[in-house]
Amino acid sequence: MSESPKKPALFAGHEFMAFEGGDDPAKVSAVAHDVARALLSRVRADEQGLALERAMAYVDENGLDDLAELWSATSAHSLPGALWRLYVVRDLIHRRASEISVLYARGAESLHTVDPVIAGAPTPAGPEEMTSLADDILRGVFVGDFADALERAAAFCAVVAAGCVSFADDADAVHPALERGSSQVLSSALDAHAEQARALTQQALRLSHTAAEFRTCASLWRRGSLD
Repeated sequence: MSESPKKPALFAGHEFMAFEGGDDPAKVSAVAHDVARALLSRVRADEQGLALERAMAYVDENGLDDLAELWSATSAHSLPGALWRLYVVRDLIHRRASEISVLYARGAESLHTVDPVIAGAPTPAGPEEMTSLADDILRGVFVGDFADALERAAAFCAVVAAGCVSFADDADAVHPALERGSSQVLSSALDAHAEQARALTQQALRLSHTAAEFRTCASLWRRGSLD
């Protein structure tokens, strides 16, 4: 990516929040777990890869609503909960690839952990690389090591969260300069920068929380306890 904008466009908070589930939590949960297990088993058993392609393309063709009704109300530390969050992250990346690539690039520069390596995005990573990464992570759930795919998803969220924090710091840093000017002329600009910083900080918190959920699910899967 040749140039990063100073203020990346924000993605809405609801894009990392679960939709509401059905009226009967126990029944919805039982069906959700059954479907998640059946989907994973069927795709892994299909040597021709047709089930994999259908699973990958389902949200592109039908949207998230059906999966939301089925899986979004389940525990974050469950098989359907993990699959739901993986599909949500992939859908977000596909729809907002430009913004995500900017945040990811900044996070990879500022983060002093192995998360960029675990996530596996190339450098530089533009919108096309981001969508490819999202597909690779979801594909890995079905044909690779499930826990490793979850760890990659967690690392990706951690990198983007670091990018959000870095841009939030940039927005905060302009406040002293603005405050030295005329409050009548620059108050709206000051408010805009403050709101930008708050929104980015909230996004970072949501992404960090999602990363922690993925890591917990990876640990449960390795112990044979993710159901």
